[in-house]
Amino acid sequence: MAPRLAIRAALLALPLLAPLPARAQMDSREGIALQNQILELRRDLDAVRRGGGGSVAPVPVPSRGGGSAAPQELVQQLLARVGELEEQVRQMRGRIDVVENANRRLTEDVEKLRGDMDFRLQALEGGGRQGASRPPQGPAPAQAPAPPPPAAAATPGPRTAERAIADGQAALGRQDYTAAAAAAREVLQGRPGPRAQDANLLLGEALLGERQFQNAALAFNDAYNVNRRSSRAPEALLGLANSFQGFGARREACDTLAQLHSDFPRLSPSLAQRVEYSRRRAQCR
Repeated sequence: MAPRLAIRAALLALPLLAPLPARAQMDSREGIALQNQILELRRDLDAVRRGGGGSVAPVPVPSRGGGSAAPQELVQQLLARVGELEEQVRQMRGRIDVVENANRRLTEDVEKLRGDMDFRLQALEGGGRQGASRPPQGPAPAQAPAPPPPAAAATPGPRTAERAIADGQAALGRQDYTAAAAAAREVLQGRPGPRAQDANLLLGEALLGERQFQNAALAFNDAYNVNRRSSRAPEALLGLANSFQGFGARREACDTLAQLHSDFPRLSPSLAQRVEYSRRRAQCR
């Protein structure tokens, strides 16, 4: 757990660097400048088509045999220049999309880390309050020994990981997403062992039900990374793709579904039907 907390602490400091918005802003200014050039060239084209070819000065036209180029040649050069500028605008828009997507992912990671830290702090504070509420115990007065309580009245011990996951699945079935998420976190905070993947899948499904799509994506990603070749790894990838769709990352959702199809070509009929439904929802090609 210590390396994971160190990574989360480092991620919390990343927003202070914040290089991404500046780059996106720079690309936006260059894109606006290109759009202005395209508008000027289009105005020049309109002037040439109306017969005013003498007013176009920005594009030099080589002469042939001492005479000026025909208006049709000038129009072709202007169209070629417009095409080049439009291609540059498309490339810049693509770079802006990449930067904005990376910035959005970084923000989601930071929010996830803050949520995890708040949850852990609340758990620690709750344990401290319970310990402080216990009254001091002094020596008991002499009295006859009480009979031992019956075995059925004994206080039950803590839930095992298997019991907590079973209770969480039952809560998920009745759409009690808060109880399902609490059961999953209970397992993950202890010693989950081989049930870590099951607990992360349960947590991801509960967060999907609560429409916390970014946190659900992180939970499904953790479930996949526990064992990428297990029988439940395809469920983790499907949950990750559905989480991506939840917050509008359709490209990432389709890439995840493509990876699912490549790594696990043979799926059970029910899981294959769910994957196909997710592909149609994301409009994957």
